Amino acid sequence: MRLQGDITINGRIYPQGTDVPWFRIYPFFLIHMLVFGGSGFFMAYGSARPPVLFLYLHGGIAITVYTLFYLSIFGRDAVKWMFINAILGLLGIYSQISWLLSLVGKKVSDYPFYVHVIPFLYYVLYTFLVRHAVIDITQSREDPPRRKLVENLYIAISVAVYVIVYGLERR
Repeated sequence: MRLQGDITINGRIYPQGTDVPWFRIYPFFLIHMLVFGGSGFFMAYGSARPPVLFLYLHGGIAITVYTLFYLSIFGRDAVKWMFINAILGLLGIYSQISWLLSLVGKKVSDYPFYVHVIPFLYYVLYTFLVRHAVIDITQSREDPPRRKLVENLYIAISVAVYVIVYGLERR
């Protein structure tokens, strides 16, 4: 993957334009974000919820930092499209959060709308990272025919998961 901005990994500076192997970026961010996103999810929806201000400070700082890393790693255009696609995919996000809450006997409507902001933003950032990981792990970024195939499969699998989750929730 070619960096869109400077980044330091383990004390080594990688300047903009450097090709960095996917395994130097994705494992760390996928695990790190899963932990922080999970904590934001449990703080927002757990039985012992912290004040909303704390949720916004904890999640807001982390989301801002992740977004800054994304700008360095993926570039401004990719991050812009992340937010555009998030707006378009709100229904998918809603169904996923709704399904996750249903696993613990809760519903999205059990919470005021402002509680959902942090978990929704974590979901947007995480799915963006997963998509880019799939593109780089399959070595599709610089191979237009392969990238088109991988992106189409990613969309088809995502839609299938949304439909299955939606169906499971409606049972």
